Amino acid sequence: MAAQPAVVPATRHLSARIRALPAAWLRDNCPCPECRDPRTGQKLFQITDLPRGLAVEEVVEPGPDSPCVEVGWAPDGHRSRFTVGWLDAHRPADSPLTGDRRTETGKELWSAADLAGRLPEAAWDDYLADPARRARVLEALQRLGFALLRGVPVREGQVLAVAETFGHVRQTNYGRLFDVRVEPDPNNLAFTSARITPHTDNPYRDPVPTVQLLHCLENSASGGDSGLVDGFHAAALLRAEDPEAFAVLTGTPVPFVFRDDRTELRADRPLIEVDARGRIREVRFNNRSFGTVRLPAAELDAFYAAYRAFGELLLRPGLQLDFRLAPGDCLVFDNTRLLHARTAFAQDGSRHLQGAYADLDGPASCLAVLRRADSPALLAELFDGAGAAEYLGEEVTMAAHMLQAGALAEAAGAPPHLVAAALLHDVGHFGEHATGAEAGADADADVTEYGDTRHSHTGADFLARWFGPEVTEPVRLHVAAKRYLCTVEPGYREGLSAASEHTLRLQGGPMTDAQAAAFARRPYAADAVAVRRWDEQAKEPGAATPEFGHFLPLLTSLLHG
Repeated sequence: MAAQPAVVPATRHLSARIRALPAAWLRDNCPCPECRDPRTGQKLFQITDLPRGLAVEEVVEPGPDSPCVEVGWAPDGHRSRFTVGWLDAHRPADSPLTGDRRTETGKELWSAADLAGRLPEAAWDDYLADPARRARVLEALQRLGFALLRGVPVREGQVLAVAETFGHVRQTNYGRLFDVRVEPDPNNLAFTSARITPHTDNPYRDPVPTVQLLHCLENSASGGDSGLVDGFHAAALLRAEDPEAFAVLTGTPVPFVFRDDRTELRADRPLIEVDARGRIREVRFNNRSFGTVRLPAAELDAFYAAYRAFGELLLRPGLQLDFRLAPGDCLVFDNTRLLHARTAFAQDGSRHLQGAYADLDGPASCLAVLRRADSPALLAELFDGAGAAEYLGEEVTMAAHMLQAGALAEAAGAPPHLVAAALLHDVGHFGEHATGAEAGADADADVTEYGDTRHSHTGADFLARWFGPEVTEPVRLHVAAKRYLCTVEPGYREGLSAASEHTLRLQGGPMTDAQAAAFARRPYAADAVAVRRWDEQAKEPGAATPEFGHFLPLLTSLLHG
């Protein structure tokens, strides 16, 4: 693993940093009321309105009366004022988050075993009453691709009320809602009792509905269990195992078609869609709606070999998460990422779901507004309260340990998101009462006097109410990073404290070589390793550290939404 590059601390050499920034980019982001409407934040100029030959003529650094850097521009004399927090949070970088956040980057790709004991679920009443609980559900939809709401009122049409808590219902030829049950004259195999293999809904639509909801009203038939497959994870496996097949499927648009007596729909899209940087963005897979591919004969064999390889991978044992919906359960999932399935069922009882479609911009907007209304100042209370407890057998408290880690990251010149991850990496140890972790979320974890071994996931999920994956994913992976370093770095394990060695055994011990190679390929692995190193160093009794308030401006600059 390559060492983290040194970064000049945010508050050092501010004038030089600003002069090194691309001038057109900095001026285009000027927040002054001449450039942006103060009410909407929308720009009041066109790029062609900016003078040619822009250059920073003067930099006035923050003083006691102003928290802003003032920039004077040549050749037109315009003045811009930027907060240091904004400059830190938006510094140009080769960020994996560049794009629309719909791609594999920032998602947690999973197989069934990865979600054992931690299904993203919430009670309907809690979801409605508690904005923080609602935010965690919507964050799970973004990160994992789905969430389960339990105890939703069992009445017809209720699925529309669920959709309207985060967005707008997408009407299709099936109506605002549709019934999934055995129909006497079905126009779709979904309305039979037949087995349905993992698939995308409505792949023949342009654009495809991006969110699907399924609300169970009755499920007394034998069979009819549900399943989900993470299509992004399956596509990533195909890319790793058979890059030629992946290239064929991402480069070949195929026709998806639906026809009945009132409708004819067609969309030509690849089975796996990637963005301009090659990152997986969408999966469409539905054998029932797959039309006739028209390619040169020489290309058809390669296409069908790749198509089969992906189809077999989607059915690979261990990938599909199986569960049974009970009356009152409502499944909400990303239809451009997850493939859903159903076992066949006997008509010895009734199985009735109601479904609806919506779009991902709705829950994304709702989550951003919820985050905006919240404040990470709550974390200060946790550091002063739960953080005063003993840190898992070490000679420091949890708060002291985390403050030391944040200070070490800052002293190393780490970028703001890594300082935040180091500072907050063990917030999952603060417990269910403090973090609002779902009851039973860590049911399969080992719990001892040293705490639970799933605190990294608990903490990351909690922090997602405020921060994006650049902060949460190093937190989520910092336990795995210890196991990784014990495998790939000779002598690392010998340097662990006795308490850290104890938790290592509970966490599964060193990784296998295959596990280590897979970990190193994860988008935030390098950041997690950096956090891990500061974690191990941050156990010095009596070490001087800044108070939590020192980090609050940095945390505020990283808020999403």
